[in-house]
Amino acid sequence: MDSDLEYQLIESEADCRECFAVMRELRPHLGDEQSFAEQVFRQGEQGYRLLALRERGWVIGLAGFRVTENFLYGRFVYVDDLVVSAAQQRRELGAGLLEAVRRHTRALGYRYLVLDTGLHMPLAQRFYFRQGMLAKGMHFFQDLEPAV
Repeated sequence: MDSDLEYQLIESEADCRECFAVMRELRPHLGDEQSFAEQVFRQGEQGYRLLALRERGWVIGLAGFRVTENFLYGRFVYVDDLVVSAAQQRRELGAGLLEAVRRHTRALGYRYLVLDTGLHMPLAQRFYFRQGMLAKGMHFFQDLEPAV
């Protein structure tokens, strides 16, 4: 039942630790709850916020986002992480999380919400198109560590 759903900005280490299992579904390389919590708060010093979606107290979805600025968009909100627990997918909870971030973006007075998704993730791309988002470009990166 949707009335059991609650959105919560994560402020405490204990609440952050409760988010670890769901974030690990999106980011399987994450090691442990303690390192995760430390990184969330380090990123928080740079404007990162973690929004949890809870149902009857349990974390079932997350949106990690930050305010940033560039010459293309001005000040905008960038979504780093968006995940709903695999057991809870197909309930349109991702759309609700994204809408919560949209509301936050509008409340700040910003015009743009931006995110990247992998080219290998056609289902995610389809989801974002259904949410009214448009592809604006491609994301490029380079690993500068020498191959071992």
